[in-house]
Amino acid sequence: MIRLNKMTDYAVVMLSHMAGANGEKVVTAAQLSQESAVPLPSVSKLMKQLSKAGILTSQRGAGGGYSLGRAAGEITVAQIVTALEGPIALTACIDGADTSCGSLPLCAMSGHWNQVNRAIESALQSVSLADMLPRPFAFEPASNKLISEINSGVQTSDIKTETSITRAP
Repeated sequence: MIRLNKMTDYAVVMLSHMAGANGEKVVTAAQLSQESAVPLPSVSKLMKQLSKAGILTSQRGAGGGYSLGRAAGEITVAQIVTALEGPIALTACIDGADTSCGSLPLCAMSGHWNQVNRAIESALQSVSLADMLPRPFAFEPASNKLISEINSGVQTSDIKTETSITRAP
């Protein structure tokens, strides 16, 4: 199973909260922790890492905090993953991976994982932070019949006749 670590998941949650406020608001680590339900030590650590990567900008002083470094539509999931976990590499033999495999000279799969890795990286590049924002629920407007029933104080369920139940002797 390919799985992002918990801190990367937390980062997407935090950044989504920041982007939901139109990305213009400056927030402190404490505010963001409270709004996103991510533990404060994790928020502080992630904000520093994301700021270092240019995803967030920091402002010092009174009224300081962090804000998105650019529009949510310009921040990709791949950039967030790379900022926190390093280059996207499924196996040790991927071009640009941090580690190397001792079996590389003998491996029949050598170089073949690059195609899969590029596909995953491309997919993550195609999803922006804006795409990750929760969508509001879409409710259908109430029908005119329902509105008139509510306004009259009588609903269809109130008009139904009751069936009498009698006890057997």
